[in-house]
Amino acid sequence: MNRYLFILTIALGMTASSHAQQQGDPKATEVWTPVPKVVDPGNTSKAPSDAIVLFDGKNLDQWVSAKDGGKAGWTIENGVLTVKAGAGDIKTKDVFGDCQLHIEWRTPAKVESEGQGRGNSGIFFMQQYELQVLDSYNNQTYSNGQAGSLYKQHMPLVNACRPPGEWQTYDVIFTAPKFKEDGSLLSPARVTVLHNNVLIQNNVELKGKTLYIGQPFYEKHGPGSIQLQDHGNPVSYRNIWLRKL
Repeated sequence: MNRYLFILTIALGMTASSHAQQQGDPKATEVWTPVPKVVDPGNTSKAPSDAIVLFDGKNLDQWVSAKDGGKAGWTIENGVLTVKAGAGDIKTKDVFGDCQLHIEWRTPAKVESEGQGRGNSGIFFMQQYELQVLDSYNNQTYSNGQAGSLYKQHMPLVNACRPPGEWQTYDVIFTAPKFKEDGSLLSPARVTVLHNNVLIQNNVELKGKTLYIGQPFYEKHGPGSIQLQDHGNPVSYRNIWLRKL
């Protein structure tokens, strides 16, 4: 049998096998239960019906000082939460593991400084893993420290920043790390990020907790708060909600 006839015979056999499979009962592969629960997806100003609203423009009831657990010292004006320089980081009262987070942020319209000094803040998952917030619109800095980076671990696939003073969105899927009984790592944290609806982190694997100096590493921990960083710049936030996964 020549090569052409051999390939044709294999192809015909596969086609016959496929037809045979299609002659069965289609109901054999239908799954009817359980039925996924119905969720109102909300809209640009309304969170999904199963979301935990962390900030809706009214108060900081869901937040405390990350330093001492006291009152969160940032300011609220016209439904917008803004970093108060020197007040320190704030964190959620509740703790979370795997989650979907939606958060909107805005760097100051008046451009001051450059690099890491321009519109700098950050979003920490479990108080350990930072998604960078920065004015990276025509602002050069190290790539794994620009907006959308998982700080000093993964640079974003693209720079999707809007100009200073405009509202931007992060939609994040965070998978928490898992640890063995002896404290060693079972599976690392993984993160997917859409910045202004553009995919910039595609299920990337974190090497450990965020560090400013040195290589990241893991230490066993449980669920943790969402933490927002006071880096001295008046960065603003609004419409923050989270879904447990």
